[in-house]
Amino acid sequence: MTNITKAPDGFEGHGFFATKLDEAVGLARKNSLWPLPFATSCCGIEFMATMASHYDLSRFGSERLSFSPRQADLLMVMGTISKKMGPVLRQVYEQMAEPRWVLSVGACASSGGIFDTYSVLQGIDRIIPVDVYVPGCPPRPEQILDGVLQIQELVSKETRRRREDPEYKELLASYGIQ
Repeated sequence: MTNITKAPDGFEGHGFFATKLDEAVGLARKNSLWPLPFATSCCGIEFMATMASHYDLSRFGSERLSFSPRQADLLMVMGTISKKMGPVLRQVYEQMAEPRWVLSVGACASSGGIFDTYSVLQGIDRIIPVDVYVPGCPPRPEQILDGVLQIQELVSKETRRRREDPEYKELLASYGIQ
């Protein structure tokens, strides 16, 4: 005997279902993220394991990796970012179309890790806004999957007008991004 689940809230009828446009767009975006991996160190190896068959990131709708910022909406920064690499990372972020999200993977991308030196950027949030941080050195593939699931949750609840919100524009302005 199969259990039939209750229909979600909305107006419904035979061949008809209505919902909010923001929720429908959020559902579509949530399940079709195109990540751009920006990997510089060992966290990149863990990301490769996440994409492999055992963990299979593609089951969450992120199968198509994009190596062009113009075709990506999720920037995954993994590994140590030197201060010389900072402007490159910033340029990649600025080339991405809105809406865009950032996942900081590992201790080095999040806080500089063990490298408290003059040449290492002490967290990518100094040059671009970050949506989700994944801790670890390097983080396990399960942690990276959890970070992607948190991004999906954020994406599904974001309204289409959030990017036009003065608060969001103020955040970007604090980073010097138009």
